[in-house]
Amino acid sequence: MPELPEVETTRRGIEPKIDRQTITKVVIRNPNLRWPVDATLPHKLTGLSILEVGRRGKYLLLKTEKGTLLVHLGMSGNLRVLPVGTQTQKHDHVDIEFDNGFLLRLNDPRRFGAVLWHDPKDGELDAHERLASLGPEPLSNEFNGTYLYHQSRNRKVAVKSFIMNSHIVVGAGNIYANESLFLSKIHPQTPAQQLTKAQCETLANHIKSVLTAAIEQGGTTLKDFLNADGKPGYFVQKLNVYGRDKQACPVCGTPIERIVLNQRASYFCPKCQPLKRRQSKK
Repeated sequence: MPELPEVETTRRGIEPKIDRQTITKVVIRNPNLRWPVDATLPHKLTGLSILEVGRRGKYLLLKTEKGTLLVHLGMSGNLRVLPVGTQTQKHDHVDIEFDNGFLLRLNDPRRFGAVLWHDPKDGELDAHERLASLGPEPLSNEFNGTYLYHQSRNRKVAVKSFIMNSHIVVGAGNIYANESLFLSKIHPQTPAQQLTKAQCETLANHIKSVLTAAIEQGGTTLKDFLNADGKPGYFVQKLNVYGRDKQACPVCGTPIERIVLNQRASYFCPKCQPLKRRQSKK
């Protein structure tokens, strides 16, 4: 599934081609995505200019003078910039054409993605039902060790599930949660409430550094992920534990282990990340 680094990579890829450009045509080939695509979008969008290409969590935000288009890539979607007239392929569901000769094309085989319109008359964008409950951005100043420590109090849930909760922080998806916990020397099953302030500081810093590195590398090479140019990411080359069960830990050589938490694969080094049943609260 495309996570925050892949979505940010996509945002950076499409921005130079569509920012300040005017929409000339919208084509909806299949409106049956996770939520039905508004059939009136061609009427609403045609003639509007893109004022900003933003992101909130895993939603791309195409802001215009009359509202904002929210685009989610779902489980396996990608959003690419192509010349107008490019032949369509299977699962090409939505096109947005621009006056500079380029188009944005959403391809989504599983159709778990979304294309939603937000009208300012319905309230502030941050209050949109898909955005309102999201936690802070992980690369913002709002997300830090102190915040993570306060949020973790009285939380018995495993720390990996805790940091993957988008209500706590957005963007710490499965791959990046595994990598951040390894670098922080924290076992993924550690109850969140057992984290010390020092561990929370370390974990917050590693979440930031892992996500930053992934963005700089162009996202992670997932089976279905392509960036705006149709190319895969390359962060997979940098992974320490994810997908490496039974391989040697890059630090100590101990075989990496794999368990399942909340139906998601979790990878860790049992020596570098020992599970401590009781930890100091200081």
